[in-house]
Amino acid sequence: MKNYYIWTIGCQMNKADSAALAGALESAGYCRAASPAEADLVVVNSCSVRENAEQRVYGKLGALADVKRSRPGTIIALMGCMVGADDSELRARLPMVDYFFPPAATRQVLDRVVPDFACDGALGKGIAAGSWEGAVAAFVPIIHGCDNFCTYCIVPYRRGREQSRPVEDIVRETEDLVRKGVKEVTLLGQNVNSYGHYLRGTPDLADLFWEVNGVEGLERIRFLTSHPKDMSERLIEAIASVPKVCEYVNLPVQSGDDEVLKRMGRRYNVAKYEETISKLRDRVSDLALATDLIVGFPGESYEQFQNSYALLERVGFDQVHVAAYSRRPGTAAAHMGDDVSVEEKKARLEAVELLQERVAASINAQLVGRTVEVLFEDLKDGKWQGRTRTNKLVFVQSGRDIRGLLAAVQIIAATPWSLRGELA
Repeated sequence: MKNYYIWTIGCQMNKADSAALAGALESAGYCRAASPAEADLVVVNSCSVRENAEQRVYGKLGALADVKRSRPGTIIALMGCMVGADDSELRARLPMVDYFFPPAATRQVLDRVVPDFACDGALGKGIAAGSWEGAVAAFVPIIHGCDNFCTYCIVPYRRGREQSRPVEDIVRETEDLVRKGVKEVTLLGQNVNSYGHYLRGTPDLADLFWEVNGVEGLERIRFLTSHPKDMSERLIEAIASVPKVCEYVNLPVQSGDDEVLKRMGRRYNVAKYEETISKLRDRVSDLALATDLIVGFPGESYEQFQNSYALLERVGFDQVHVAAYSRRPGTAAAHMGDDVSVEEKKARLEAVELLQERVAASINAQLVGRTVEVLFEDLKDGKWQGRTRTNKLVFVQSGRDIRGLLAAVQIIAATPWSLRGELA
């Protein structure tokens, strides 16, 4: 029996792709290895959204060259967003890699390494669920690719155009996950708000919520990621009314300045974004909001950065994922010039992080003394950790195994990043 090892970096879609590949390999007779040194097949699932991620991939592959030297029969594959249509440069730079696969390439990997395995039918039955055995929460991709072509983003060029999965396939996979013990699913896509546009009958994300909500034994539904231009009132109503959908929305703004948003190709302005936030807060009780922000985009002046900073102050997000702009060859922004210095980018990033630390501390402090619902996922450093419906990380001490328990917890302490509680 052969062994496999998958190393993953990047977004939740990459994690879901790795889970799908793991499930398929196990169905084909492979076993999960504890380390690359013990594996017959090593897959590096890559990310190219930022330069730092690419450098980590190169570092990992450099270490795997030693594995290849000591075990020449080991197959090493590079998968994910670093692999484009022309992989000649990668092949020249990475001689230790045997195969190069695009994102979500489960079928291609199996065709290469297990050519006699009849993968088509098995993949259609959602065997990816097998890799989530014992997990409390799992990712379920609902739409692949992206049609937005934001000027800074390489994803549409690597993952292709939008393709939604049929509702019945998603429901079937969710049912399979629940049978394996999963209590919470996160519906994934580069832009889940555009789900269903090209499906027969054009079901939308609101329709999908209701269908997945009907899966018996499932406790919670989350979704990532949303595009502000596609956050419709119908979808807002579904977030408010579908019982299992959590009151947590990640709505990336990317910039708080209209001119920068235009150069980014985001197709909304700040006023429209804040109007959407207002509608969400008016309709969804106890809503928690997260956003993504890029600092140092080409041409971003200090005043334009200040507009982003002021937006964060006005809205008061529960979470802000901030990154310094990283030039991606092949994108439109790559031709705009990277004219904000590294030092200035770092200063702006640190300013946002300090602001968000203060905002999150204030928001979380208001939860002290309250009782909240927590789904416990794992034991970490002697404490059980779980999440509220609003995606707050909660730690509780308990002498019994509470993995998978949905429980009322009284919050007794808070930091900007997590909460501490006691079982009520």
